[in-house]
Amino acid sequence: MKKVLLIFYLLTFILSAAPRRTNKVNSLAKATATDYNNYTTVGQIGMTITNFGLLGEGWNNPEQPSCRYKQYADIQQNEVEHFSYSGIWIGGIVKGNSRVSTAIVDGAFDYGAQGFEFATSENPADTIEIKSSLTTDKYFSPNATSHQDFICDYNDFDPVVNHQPLGIRVHQESYAWSYSFADAFVILDLTIYNESHLLDDAGEGWDIENLYTGIWADASVANMNYTSVYEPGGGFTWYDNLDGFDQTLYDPNPDDAHPGYGRDIAYQYDADGDNGYSQSYIGFRVLGNGTVPHEKWDSYYRQWVWSSSSNMDYPNYVMPVDDDQRYQFMQESVAQNFTSENFNNNGYPSTPDSWIFLLSGGPFGQEPTNADSTQWVLHPGDSVRVAIAVVCAEWGNTSLVDNENRKSYLYANSDWAQKAYNGEDRNGNGILDPGEDSNENGRLDRYILPAPPPSPKLHVKSESNKITLYWGKHPETVADPLTRQKDFEGYRIYSHRKTASASTSQWSLLAQYDLKNEIGYNTGFDYIRIKSFEADGMDADSNYYKIIDKDTVYYKYVNTNVKSGWPEKYVLSVTSFDSGDPQTGLQSLESNKINNRTYVIAGKQPQEADFNDKVGVYPNPYRGHVSWDGFGERDRMVWFYNLPDRASVKIFTISGDLVDEFEHNSSSYDGTDITRLNEISQSNEIVFSGGEHAWDLITKWDQAVASGLYVYTVKDLDSGKIQRGKFLIIK
Repeated sequence: MKKVLLIFYLLTFILSAAPRRTNKVNSLAKATATDYNNYTTVGQIGMTITNFGLLGEGWNNPEQPSCRYKQYADIQQNEVEHFSYSGIWIGGIVKGNSRVSTAIVDGAFDYGAQGFEFATSENPADTIEIKSSLTTDKYFSPNATSHQDFICDYNDFDPVVNHQPLGIRVHQESYAWSYSFADAFVILDLTIYNESHLLDDAGEGWDIENLYTGIWADASVANMNYTSVYEPGGGFTWYDNLDGFDQTLYDPNPDDAHPGYGRDIAYQYDADGDNGYSQSYIGFRVLGNGTVPHEKWDSYYRQWVWSSSSNMDYPNYVMPVDDDQRYQFMQESVAQNFTSENFNNNGYPSTPDSWIFLLSGGPFGQEPTNADSTQWVLHPGDSVRVAIAVVCAEWGNTSLVDNENRKSYLYANSDWAQKAYNGEDRNGNGILDPGEDSNENGRLDRYILPAPPPSPKLHVKSESNKITLYWGKHPETVADPLTRQKDFEGYRIYSHRKTASASTSQWSLLAQYDLKNEIGYNTGFDYIRIKSFEADGMDADSNYYKIIDKDTVYYKYVNTNVKSGWPEKYVLSVTSFDSGDPQTGLQSLESNKINNRTYVIAGKQPQEADFNDKVGVYPNPYRGHVSWDGFGERDRMVWFYNLPDRASVKIFTISGDLVDEFEHNSSSYDGTDITRLNEISQSNEIVFSGGEHAWDLITKWDQAVASGLYVYTVKDLDSGKIQRGKFLIIK
C-alpha cells in the first residue's frame, strides 16, 4: 500500500487524477492489542514488525523505518526505503474450497474490506516480546535465537474483517543479527497451527490440504533524502520499479553429492537508481520447512500492477480479487516463454510500474502416505514451520546496465540468510548428517552462524578534550557457536565525529590491539591494560582491573584528539575480531560497530566540593542562529559549564524578573529536557561530562526569550555556595 502523509499532498494527486493509495491504515475495529511500534535496530535493516502479520508502518513517520537499508549509513545515498507495507499470506484447501488468510492485500485500508484477516488477542499485554542473545543488551535472554528476536502470536479466527478463516494460529518469531555479514536480512520464522477445532461446533475441526505460505509486498525502492514521500512535490513516485524472480542455483555444500537448489529470490529495484540514491534491492526468499527437504516443496512467484484488475500490456499480470485467485497465485508461477520488447530475458515485465509482488512456498503439511495422493495435510492440532527471509542489498556493479549482472550482493546476503536458517544442516537436506552436529547435542539446530566475539560492554568517561573508554575481557572467553573454538584475536577502537554543520563520511579506526601470535600485528594488550593503580584510584592488590558500575574492566583507551563542548559529538565504538578459520577459508570476523556505539560530548567535569572555579556560559554572547542551531525556536541552545555535582540554576532579566530555572544532577543529566538533544538521545544514549548543562532559550512560560542581557545564579546544593554571572543574547 502506497500512501500519502498529508492532506494537501493527497489533494495534489487527486487534482492530477493519478491513481494513488492512502497512507494511514485505519485502526482495527476489533479491540485487539495491535503493536505498530517495534522495528529491528541491531542490523542495517530497520524494518517495522507488527503482531498481526503486517510488516512496515506505511511511511507515516519519517523517524520510524518501514524497511530501511542501510539504517546506519555513513552517507544519505545509502539510506533507502524498500516497501511501505508487506504482509503474510497463508492459503489452503478446506472441504474442497480455497481459503487464503492475508495480513494485507491491495487497497485494504478500511474495516470491512478484504485483508487484515489476522488478529491478536484482546489482552493489552499481548504485544511483541523482545529477546536478545547479546549479553550487553537490555533484553538479553539465554533463550534468544538472534541478536534481536521479536515474538508474537496471531490467528485468523477472531476476524477483523468478514472472511472464511482457515482456522489457524500463527506463532511468529523474527530474527536479526548485527554481524557485518548478516546485518542485511531479517528472518520470519512462522509456526502455523491448525486450530480449526476451536471453530467447529463439534470440536473436531477440519483438515487443511496443500497449505502454502507467502509474503506480499507493496514495494517501492526509494530514498527519502532524494525523492521524498514526506514532502509535497518531493518527486516521489511509485511507478519506476522493476521486479523479477531469480532462480539461479545455490549449493550450500559443493563438496557433497547433494545438487543444491534454486535461490528463488523474488525481488524489486528502482529502474534508474534515482541518480545513485536508490541503487538497492528488496528481496524475499523462502528458506525452509523444518525437516522436509527442499526438493519436496517449491517456491512460486507472481507480480501485478497495484490494484489492477486488467492490464493491456501484461494480461497475465493482474491483481487476484478473491480467495480462489489468491490461492492459485500462491501455487504457480507465471512467466512468459518468449522474449519481446515488453519482457526481459527471464520472461518478466520490462516496463517500470507500481508493481506488487508475491513469493510463496509449499505445499506444506504431512507428506502424502498414499502414492496416488498429492495432498499434503495439516490435521487439527498439528503444526508446520516455515521460514522466510527479507533481504536487502546494494547493486553489485553500478556501471553495468544489465540488472542480471548487478545482483552479487543480493546473492551473498540471501545466501547468508539461508546459511543462518540451515545452521548445522550444512547441505540443506533437512537431516543431521554425520559430522554436522557441531554442538554434539544429538539434534539438528538451526540459526547457527559463524560469529565474531561479541563487542564488549563500554563504560565511557567524558572530560575536557578527553574521552576515556573502559571495557572488560568477556569477548575473550566466548567460543564460536559453529566451530566451538575460542578464536578471539583482538580489539579495534573506532570514532565517528559529527557536528551540526557537517559529518564525516565514515568511521575512523583509532587503534587496533591483538594477541601476540602468528596472526595480525602482534601488539599485545599492555598499552591498554589497566595497570596504573594511582591514576585509576585502585588498591595495590587490584590485579590490573577496575570495577565500574558493578562491571569488571581490564582495559582503557584514552582519546585526547577531541574538542570540548557542543556541537562536537563523538560516536565511539570498540569491536572484537577473531582469527578466522584457514581450514574453511572463512576470513576474520569482526563484531558490529553499532553494538556498543556511544555518543559522547566532551566537556568540563563537575566541580569539586569547594566550588571556587568560575561558572560560565557559552557561547557568550549568543548570536542566533549559531552554527549548531536548528530552524525552530526550540532548536537553540546555550551551555552552562563548570557546574558542581548538584546545582540549582536560575536565569533572570537584568531587571530581576525570573525567566527560567532548572536543577542539575551530574549523575542523571541526559539532555532529554532539550528538544535538540532529545532528538539524538531517543535512539542513542549520550554520555555527558557531568559539569555542563544545556538551556534551550525558552522561558518558564514556554516562550522564546528576547534579545538582551541576562543574569544567572548557580547554587551548589551540597555546599550552599552561590555564583552569579551574565550572558548576552542577540537574535
